[in-house]
Amino acid sequence: MTSMQTRATILVGASILGGESRDLAIDGGLLVDPATVDRDRADVLDASGLIALPGLVDLHTHLRQPGGEQAETVATGVRAAAAGGYTCVFAMANTSPVADTPAVVEQVHRLGLDAGLATVRPIGAVTVGLAGERLADLGMLAGSAARVRVFSDDGHCVADAELMRRALEHAASLDAVIAQHAQDPALTRGAVMHESPLAAELGLTGWPSVAEASIVARDAMLAEATGARLHVCHVSTVETVEVVRAAKARGIRITAEVTPHHLLLTEELVRSYDGRFKVNPPLRAERDVRALREALADGTIDIVATDHAPHAPEAKQTAFADAAFGMVGLETALGAVQQSMVETGLLDWAGVARVMSTAPAAIGREPGYDAPLEIGSPAHVVLVDAAARTTIDASHLKGRSANSPFLGVELPGSVRHVWHAGRRTVVDGEVQA
Repeated sequence: MTSMQTRATILVGASILGGESRDLAIDGGLLVDPATVDRDRADVLDASGLIALPGLVDLHTHLRQPGGEQAETVATGVRAAAAGGYTCVFAMANTSPVADTPAVVEQVHRLGLDAGLATVRPIGAVTVGLAGERLADLGMLAGSAARVRVFSDDGHCVADAELMRRALEHAASLDAVIAQHAQDPALTRGAVMHESPLAAELGLTGWPSVAEASIVARDAMLAEATGARLHVCHVSTVETVEVVRAAKARGIRITAEVTPHHLLLTEELVRSYDGRFKVNPPLRAERDVRALREALADGTIDIVATDHAPHAPEAKQTAFADAAFGMVGLETALGAVQQSMVETGLLDWAGVARVMSTAPAAIGREPGYDAPLEIGSPAHVVLVDAAARTTIDASHLKGRSANSPFLGVELPGSVRHVWHAGRRTVVDGEVQA
C-alpha cells in the first residue's frame, strides 16, 4: 500500500479537462482552495502542460481473484489500474468461486482495501455459478459489506428471458443495474471471430452481429416492461448501436459501454492468427468501428470500459481457435481513447472525463467518483501529458499478464501523476508500491 498523504499538494498551472489552466490543491483527501494552503508547508508540483482529469473509473474489469491468480490478482490488477489513471474499478463476478455469495464479494472488497491503489467495487453474479439457471440472492449481495450495486454474468449471457425479467425486477427494487453480456449462445456456437468474408477466408467460425443485437433488443423491452436499469456490456456492432439508440428514444433506462479495443482495432488483425486478438465480442469490421465512435460521441454509448481480461501466456500462445478470449487494457485505455476519439475530433477532454470518469461512476452508483474537479470534491485526480507518444512494450504493463493487443503499437498520451482520495499512487509515471 502507498503511504498516507500527510502534506497538502498544490498542482500549479494544470489544464482542467484540457481547457483553462489553473492551480489545484489537494489536502485531507479533498480538493481545496489553493489560496487556503500554505505553500511553504505544501508539496508544489509544476503541472503546466499537463491535463487534469477526474480519476478514471472502469465499470468492467476482470481481476481474476479468487481462483485465477496465475493471470491476475486484485493487487496486481490495481497496479495496472493506477498506471492507466484509474482510481476505481468494478471487478467482474466470473471468479472461482463465482462472486455469487456475500463471502466472495466481501473477500474481493477486502483485497481491494489491502491493495490501496484504487477502489475496488465487486460486481455480483446474476445467476448462481453463472450457470443461467437460477438467480443468485441479489438482495444479500446488495446488503453485504461490499454494497453490490452492479450485477452481471459477464462471460456468459443471461439467455433465459424469464430469468432475465426476474433479475431486472429484483435489481429495480435494489436501485441496482443488470449488466448484460449480450451474446445469443445458439448463434455463436464455436464462433471465434467476426462473421464476414474474412472469417471464411481464414477458415474460422464467424460470430454474427445479430447474436449481440437480438439480445439487446429483447432486454431493452424487458427493461421497459419492468422499469429497471439495463447496462449493455462491450457493444461492438452497428446493429447494436441502432437498437440502443432506439431504446433511448423510447425512454427506456438503458446505458451502454464500448471498449478501447473496439474503438481502434478491426478484424483485419486476426489475419495474424495471433491469440492476442481473440476477444469476446470479436473485433469487428471498419464500419462497426466508425459507428461505435460516432455513438460514443453522440451519447448513444455512455461510457468506455476496458473489459481488462488477463490470461496466462499458455492460454494465448496456441492455435487461434483454441486461445482464450480476452485482452488486458487498463494501462492503454486512455491512449486508445485519445487516438480514436480526441485526435479525430469526436470528443474533447471534457468528453473523455465524462465517458471514462463521471458517467461510469454514476452508472455504478459509486458516490464521490462521479464528481467534477471542484473545491470540496474527493481528490481523485489524474494528470496526463497529451503530447507524449509511447510505443507499448511489456514494461508498460503493470499487471500479471501481457496479453495486450497494443504491444509494439505507438499510442498518444502518458499518465504522469495520479491521486486516489488524496494519496499519491503514480509519480512521474511510476506506480507507488
